[in-house]
Amino acid sequence: MRILHTSDWHLGKRLESFSRLEEQKEVLSEICEIADREAVNAVIIAGDLFDTFNPSTEAVELFYKSLKRLAADGQRAVIAIAGNHDSPDRIEAPDPLARECGIIFSGYPNSRVHPYSLESGLQVTQSDEGFMEVRLPGDHPPLRILTTPYANELRLKTFLAAEDKEASLRQVLKDSWQSTTNKYCDDQGINLLVSHLFMMQEGGSMPAEPEDEKPILYVGGAQPVFSSDIPENIHYTALGHLHRYQEVKGANSPAVYTGSPLAYSFAEANQQKYISLIDAEPGKPVNTTRIELKSGRRLLRKRFEDIDQAVKWLSENQNVYVELTLVSDTYLKTEDRKRIYSAHDGIVTIIPEVNNQQSSEMKAGPAIDLGKEMPELFEDFFSHAKGQQPNERIKELFKEIIGEDQRD
Repeated sequence: MRILHTSDWHLGKRLESFSRLEEQKEVLSEICEIADREAVNAVIIAGDLFDTFNPSTEAVELFYKSLKRLAADGQRAVIAIAGNHDSPDRIEAPDPLARECGIIFSGYPNSRVHPYSLESGLQVTQSDEGFMEVRLPGDHPPLRILTTPYANELRLKTFLAAEDKEASLRQVLKDSWQSTTNKYCDDQGINLLVSHLFMMQEGGSMPAEPEDEKPILYVGGAQPVFSSDIPENIHYTALGHLHRYQEVKGANSPAVYTGSPLAYSFAEANQQKYISLIDAEPGKPVNTTRIELKSGRRLLRKRFEDIDQAVKWLSENQNVYVELTLVSDTYLKTEDRKRIYSAHDGIVTIIPEVNNQQSSEMKAGPAIDLGKEMPELFEDFFSHAKGQQPNERIKELFKEIIGEDQRD
């Protein structure tokens, strides 16, 4: 059996003022092409399908069209769970229609998919809260899937440990996963755990959550879960939430964050994006392969001390988004700013870095002399705050604001 694992699509997400929808169309089309080329039997999408609880019409349309294409008219199972950016109810709302295409949604940790079958041969043969067994078209072993979509700590305990809400989250999840695998997951099938949470190796360093990401590890969120809590008879754990491809150490089988298919913040600058391909047989360790994704603009952070060099580089590197730092002794002139923006259409931010700093005495600033005129006080403030004297244009603008040019 061959399974494709992806996550964190964040459909509808923007980069400041830049829409990423066209890039998202391109990368999802690429994922569909990979699924066809690699003859994938099932696709797992581990949460954060959308970027907001109320995504745009365009994002929703792209989502359903992409899933329908991935499902290949019910010849391939597609299982998608909710992440912390998703509305669980919205994710599950189209379930009756989606099931007819071979698409299965899980919005809550205790969601239950009722058994059904399609003419293609795809079946859900048995299910329980947070569990389903899927039979795929053709001669394949059963695919058993434990699903733990995102929920905050209180809800997870409510869903999974109604009789012991005081137990730690780690213990609740460990007990729930172990109980389910003991009941349904023998060595005659392929056993997966699919979850959207923060998992780490016990005693290891904690990986950083993405910039601009709704954090899980805060009040109202959920504590990190240890990879050692994954049951031994799970062949592969498909994780979502972290945006960089990484395998969590400390588990008995691969526990993988595939990351987002596009870079969504400059913390992901110059990252290569991947999906995970899993080859699995009952009773054997799985083989995993990272497949590079080529669609979409990369995000780059660049720093220049010369405007001409910056313009030259921008002209030669068009298909990227740029966070540009410009180092100079003075603030960026209007004509230089125009040159830079005309050279590239993907400049997200320009950060001026003024290195003509005055002495520490000047930075500390003298006591305010209220006997001075407003323009003089402004110059003192500007010098203290910015580390340099305001130029004549700035002085004139300030005078216009306070009406200095109209005073006798």
